[in-house]
Amino acid sequence: MRIEIDIPAQTLTLFDDGREIRRYLVSTAKNGPGEKNGSFCTPRGRHVVRAKVGAGLPENTVFVRRRPTGECWSPELNARYPGRDWMLTRILWLSGCEPGVNRHGDVDTMRRYIYIHGSPPIAEMGKPGSIGCIRMRNPDIVELFDMVPAGPPVTGPRRGLRHDRPGWAPPRGNPPSPPYQWPPARRWSPTARSSVVRRGRSATGRSGAPKTKASVVPSAGSVCG
Repeated sequence: MRIEIDIPAQTLTLFDDGREIRRYLVSTAKNGPGEKNGSFCTPRGRHVVRAKVGAGLPENTVFVRRRPTGECWSPELNARYPGRDWMLTRILWLSGCEPGVNRHGDVDTMRRYIYIHGSPPIAEMGKPGSIGCIRMRNPDIVELFDMVPAGPPVTGPRRGLRHDRPGWAPPRGNPPSPPYQWPPARRWSPTARSSVVRRGRSATGRSGAPKTKASVVPSAGSVCG
């Protein structure tokens, strides 16, 4: 599997064996592409999904720092906190694979807390509007979350480089950290502790889960976050 995020078109496309199986409208950073910490831009280059957060939780669940607050988004809650940057329903936390590009130092995607996540129904898709993350409609992120196995590579092509290109090899340097999923896939409770889902294992713990590749295509380079 491979995910491709097209910044000019503001779409996220899911491919399986080279065949398009899903396409969604998204919203990337209103500041455009960029990797610098504090830029509020969507980062470019190859990534992995470091964590899947929110399995089994109700739609519109509100997250702060990847933890459910116990709130569910509503127009009334939105009116009470009009300036809040809502992160809802599911989170796919991204980690860069290219040292000096989107990993380590002041360009580290994971330390910038760049996610693919759900958004309120009032959030407009099809145009840039986030502060770095990739926003999706709640039903779309639930569907994507369930289809993408834990630990998939997420890539954005740089100068035409595609993760699925023949002869592609991972970049040199330290491998990405293993992915995590929280809460555990079996059942969530407010006191549940994080469970580790090793690369190559599904959320149910079975080995041999297929990996998902993804690429993000901005107007200049590529982005994911």
